[in-house]
Amino acid sequence: MKKTILLLLCALIYACSSVKSTQEAINKGNYDEAINLSLKKLVSNKTKEKNEPYVIMLQDAFNKATSRDLSEIDFLKKDDNPENLEKIFNLYVALNNRQERIRPLLPLRIFSSGKNAAFNFKNYDDLIINSKNDFSDYLYAEAKNIFGSKNKQDYRRVYKDLEYLDRINPNYKDVRQLLDEAHAIGTDFVFVSMKNKTDKVIPKRLEEDLLNFEAYQLNDFWTVYHNKKDRRVNYDFTLELIFRDIKISPEHIYEKEFVKEKQIKDGYKYLLDSNGNQVKDSLGNKIKVDKFIKATCHFYQFTQSKSVQVTGQVRFVNNYTKQLVESFPLQSEFVFEHVYANYKGDKRALEKQYIDLLGYRSVPFPSNEQMIYDVGKDVKEKLKAIITRNKFRN
Repeated sequence: MKKTILLLLCALIYACSSVKSTQEAINKGNYDEAINLSLKKLVSNKTKEKNEPYVIMLQDAFNKATSRDLSEIDFLKKDDNPENLEKIFNLYVALNNRQERIRPLLPLRIFSSGKNAAFNFKNYDDLIINSKNDFSDYLYAEAKNIFGSKNKQDYRRVYKDLEYLDRINPNYKDVRQLLDEAHAIGTDFVFVSMKNKTDKVIPKRLEEDLLNFEAYQLNDFWTVYHNKKDRRVNYDFTLELIFRDIKISPEHIYEKEFVKEKQIKDGYKYLLDSNGNQVKDSLGNKIKVDKFIKATCHFYQFTQSKSVQVTGQVRFVNNYTKQLVESFPLQSEFVFEHVYANYKGDKRALEKQYIDLLGYRSVPFPSNEQMIYDVGKDVKEKLKAIITRNKFRN
């Protein structure tokens, strides 16, 4: 019984709080918030008499929101500023959407008066179409004025406006053709080159890998990278990958020797008492015990090592001004290392990690060319990171 009373009390408090929140939204001029709160209650059950406050508040909020929006439209029209055309269009759309959200719930009964709530719905179709066309004409004219500009950023901005225009008014005039033109003019084309200023030969396959920008997946909507020049393209920027120095270490073999000892089980022996006599169990059997010996092993570990270090620079150059836009240092290292081992003595003294190394033998050191190619994988990742973090245009 107490639990039922508590649940009823909580429900009553929640209902009062919800009504209060909705009324407060109306009092503060947040009419659409009040409409949302009311609709949320009424959608689940509009015929409940206890939901009557939400019907009344929905009617009040709708009328006030409609009056406010129509008054604002009148003011914006009198202002006669083309910048207001978008807002006028959006207000008409909002007026229509507000009605369409309420319409499925009608009629809504006000039980205390015995009447239905009054919603003065209007047909905004023509007003929406006319305001959309006015706004479309304005956006189109503004966009057309941009064509002829020498600034690529202008075309990127106008692309967004044209894209928005095509979304609200599909197939309007030649907007889709203008979109293609704006994209083509606004796109930066970057030529990627590599310069070797070291005394080492860079493998041809590494050069091809580094300049294969399709594998980098760096092309974006406004930037396209080429590693081979196209005569039909005017390149806006050049990305220069410059190798300044390549250091390759001599081939080293490092030897490490140590001795491992371990007590290990080596068969069994008969248990003897203090007098040297064999000990027997209750059945007369001789008692056996594990026999342990100290195993000793001389372990020889060899490490083959060779390293390569690359230092360089990544430069962004503006091809029109011939100015350096940005420069970034590039450093990378690759270490070849191979470990193997052999032993003398009793292998049983070794732990598994050492025994595993006994299965390896020395291998040929990689050539200098292979070392340079291997370090190229890291160079490629660092180059990609530099380009990803830094744009040619802000």
